[in-house]
Amino acid sequence: MDALDSLEAKSVHILREAYRDLKNLCMLWSIGKDSTVLLWLARKAFFGHVPMPLVHIDTAFKIPEMIDYRDRLARQWRLNMIVGQNRAALAEGLTFPGGRVDRLTCCRRLKSEALRHTLSGEWPRLRLNHATGAYETDESAEPYTGVIVGVRADEEGSRSKERYFSPRDRENAWDVDDQPPELWKQYTTDFAPGTHLRIHPLLDWTELNIWEYIDRENIPVTPLYFDWGDGRRYRSLGCWPCTKPVESTAKNVDDIIAELRGGRFANIAERAGRAQDKDDGGTLETLRREGYM
Repeated sequence: MDALDSLEAKSVHILREAYRDLKNLCMLWSIGKDSTVLLWLARKAFFGHVPMPLVHIDTAFKIPEMIDYRDRLARQWRLNMIVGQNRAALAEGLTFPGGRVDRLTCCRRLKSEALRHTLSGEWPRLRLNHATGAYETDESAEPYTGVIVGVRADEEGSRSKERYFSPRDRENAWDVDDQPPELWKQYTTDFAPGTHLRIHPLLDWTELNIWEYIDRENIPVTPLYFDWGDGRRYRSLGCWPCTKPVESTAKNVDDIIAELRGGRFANIAERAGRAQDKDDGGTLETLRREGYM
């Protein structure tokens, strides 16, 4: 068994453990490479079927190609696709692009708050109707108490403190100092009532592992990751006002792997183009303690 086989087997094991032991699960799909690999692994774990809803938090400021890719793949793979949004903040213009708040406040409103209330069922959700191809109001208000997330420990500092099964409180807040021990393959899945859980099957993967797996499995990803003709591409995807491309001529997955193996980005953080990280002191820990992905 090579390194990718080992990582795949562990992730599939965690996905199956979560589905067996936890109720009302959903999976976050940010549309980026990591969560798309997670989606692919879920299809492998459950023999081509994804048995839990896919939840995307739409800030209304995602790069348009990301939304096109999301909807195309959701229809092709017949995904149970749920979309949540902070409609009130958007209607009132309480956003960074609207000039009313700073970046971190915008992230709290459009991502953290939208995620929390979407998961709880307190705010309206939209569900993809495969018969019509349109998103319609989801009548179910049942809360999701467990959320599968595609974060990696090497992506930025706060994520290296995570567990595979990580408890949050009723407000989705994360107590970094109160995490369960995880020894060998013994994971804690039995928590007190009211505990909100985040499950992280990709915690051990690296950026290089992700791209090597995408190459091996021929996983479709958005073309935004590749040079579009001017020597630039996105390395990490987010909202267009706060996400900048990197200088790179990588035109395909092989080129990206070559860059990563050659140390092209050895001293440049993967999320260096995400302005909200800089506003949070160079990490995401403040936002993540409050419930951010």
